[in-house]
Amino acid sequence: MYIAACLAHDANVIIRQEAAVERPDRKLLEAADMHDPAHAPAQRHTLSARSRAGLRAVLVAGALLAPLAALAQQPAPQPIDTHIGLIYRPQPAPSSYDAEAAPEDEGLAGAKMGIADNNTTGRFTKQTFALDEVALTDEKPDAVAAAKELIAKGVNYLVLALPADAVLAVADAVKETGAVVLNAGAPDDRLRGADCRANVFHILPSRAMLTDAIAQYLTVMRWRKIFLIVGPTDADKAYAEAVRNSARKFALKITAEKPWTFGPLTKARGDTPTRAEAMVFTRGLDYDMAIVADEEGDWGDYVSYRTVDPRPVGGTQALTSTTWSPVLETWGAAQAQNRFRRLASRLMRPLDYQAWAAVRTVGDAVTAKKTNDPAVIAPYLVDPAFNLPAYKGVSLSFRPWDHQLRQPVIVVQPKALVSVAPEQGFLHQRTPLDTLGVDLPETTCKFK
Repeated sequence: MYIAACLAHDANVIIRQEAAVERPDRKLLEAADMHDPAHAPAQRHTLSARSRAGLRAVLVAGALLAPLAALAQQPAPQPIDTHIGLIYRPQPAPSSYDAEAAPEDEGLAGAKMGIADNNTTGRFTKQTFALDEVALTDEKPDAVAAAKELIAKGVNYLVLALPADAVLAVADAVKETGAVVLNAGAPDDRLRGADCRANVFHILPSRAMLTDAIAQYLTVMRWRKIFLIVGPTDADKAYAEAVRNSARKFALKITAEKPWTFGPLTKARGDTPTRAEAMVFTRGLDYDMAIVADEEGDWGDYVSYRTVDPRPVGGTQALTSTTWSPVLETWGAAQAQNRFRRLASRLMRPLDYQAWAAVRTVGDAVTAKKTNDPAVIAPYLVDPAFNLPAYKGVSLSFRPWDHQLRQPVIVVQPKALVSVAPEQGFLHQRTPLDTLGVDLPETTCKFK
């Protein structure tokens, strides 16, 4: 539309100029007639109508063709083919029936949808994207070997759906190659702090961001007293530490804290007798909400509706904070949910969303910079110009001090969206998104 308007404008200008040549100023002609009979109207030399029409056609054609010729001289965009690696470990099938068991393609299906979205955009810019996935097994468990194999094939972007130790091992192993590592599976705060790496970008929220989202919601609801229940695993203890930090940050009070010592009651068989001691676990305590730290999902769901006093439960189960949930439908999320369901024949899970966002991060950056050179893409990811539309109501961006992706965190219960953090009223000098997690003054990250 813009080019057509410019061409029409140029043609009109030329026609007006040509018309002005045909109709010289009347006063000048009259003056010429008085001094030179040769300029009398009857004898004035003028172009014939046919000549004027021919001249007009030539001028208009020139005006129309000149811009097109200039466009034709511009070089066409060069094709760019980008391969993105995904290293993940498929979840084994549960030994007994589990309605919430992770599907074997968790994460992989999300990455595939991200590739499809990248190629939809790339079709207009001569850019193509492909996924090179590696599934770790008991026979081939080495993530570093898998990463080196992908690098040898020319893959410069590695999406990892792996634990923290594996993320660090891969990041250190590929550091000299210039490859960009995108962490889609490890929420550990230490990866954004003391163990941060310059070549790692964190797609999923840190534990600090997740527990800050819960703490903000409790603050808004004025539920200030917490009963913290901590599971036996290292991950449970790390989550509990994040809860303690969030409580201090938002002036909440942990009035009681107990370890869970009753085993995996959530996964117990249906005919297993109820543990009477677990039923009275919360007796005599003063709290507004019980927060459970059970990242494996072994017992957290058992606490709901079994407290002595009627109190809500949240944390890793019941009322949870997360990147994604099937209940999210706003900001275009319903369309993403439907597309994923058609692709994978199941609901989209948080790890699927995180892998999708990692792949889209690469795709958006390559499209914007018109190159897939990681030496160009990596600094661009922390540039203020980078932003990632991701069905969260605002565009997402990376924090330059720890490479954490800023993002809203949804607070949900199993069947409904409850809230979205950051909550209204929590302000920040840069963006309210930085009220979640570790801010610049508190960071311990010194890139290695």
